[in-house]
Amino acid sequence: MTIVFKVSDNIKDKMIEYYKDKTRPKTPPYAIFQAQEADTIITLYNSGKAMFQGISADIDANIWIDQERHLNNRIIDINPKKKESKDNKPKLIKQATIGSDEVGTGDYFGPIVVTASFVSEENINYLLDLKVRDSKKITDEKIMQIAPEIIKNIPHTTFILDNKSFNKYSNMGYNMNKIKAILHNKVLVEMIKKESGNYKQIVVDQFVYPTKYYEHISQAKQKASNISFITHAEDQCLSVAASSIISRYIFLKQMAKLSQDLGVELPKGAGQKTDEIGLQIVLDKGLDILDSIAKLNFKNTDKIKQALKSKKDS
Repeated sequence: MTIVFKVSDNIKDKMIEYYKDKTRPKTPPYAIFQAQEADTIITLYNSGKAMFQGISADIDANIWIDQERHLNNRIIDINPKKKESKDNKPKLIKQATIGSDEVGTGDYFGPIVVTASFVSEENINYLLDLKVRDSKKITDEKIMQIAPEIIKNIPHTTFILDNKSFNKYSNMGYNMNKIKAILHNKVLVEMIKKESGNYKQIVVDQFVYPTKYYEHISQAKQKASNISFITHAEDQCLSVAASSIISRYIFLKQMAKLSQDLGVELPKGAGQKTDEIGLQIVLDKGLDILDSIAKLNFKNTDKIKQALKSKKDS
């Protein structure tokens, strides 16, 4: 698996610092570094293009993709090709659509939350007034304010994949994109049943090539089809934007509950703070607790285990 995307300067600096002890002796032409973490090869080019190659490339890449979204309010193209002109972009803002989006795939702690929403023509101006087109620029505090209103007024279906279930999928050999595809299909099928005939398009914020998406869901008993896969879908499709806000709201509520149950505030993302809190929890409650609160195939698990061993040996 190969995933390529462009990172901003502050994320580039973070990547250089993070991988400084994992770099390979030889650096490819025009690259700042090439590093290896477990089975993933990471190459960062002078242009800011980051390339992840390997079985777990999607997991390692999602950590940085999520940081781009949270730190820079930026939606990025995965495996970018030539950009289409604005005139060629689908005109979705004024259409009745069903759209889906997910939250939590770049977070070590907490579930993955996927939502599909239906936005009718009657609800377009309502959502535009709430500025949901700029959902990535909305703070978590603002999402906590406006999401309950969206939930009340916009038909939607949400599925929460808890950590135990995620880890079960992972142990079966499912990578992150396959898990996401299965969950998107699940909520889209439900929304199509509810709103049959009322929508003009089905839209998914593209995270994988369409052929691969349909391959991932090939075993599903029911499948949503005729999907428009669009990068930057939140800027173009109100149902995707609404789904993103609803998913984020539910994810934040789930994280707050987990934090309350554990007696410690769980950090978002998968950075150093996550490793520190993870070690603190394991020291207090044992290693097995991670199966119910974390995504075990993230590199954080190995780091926590290493830190635990060092603590016991000292």
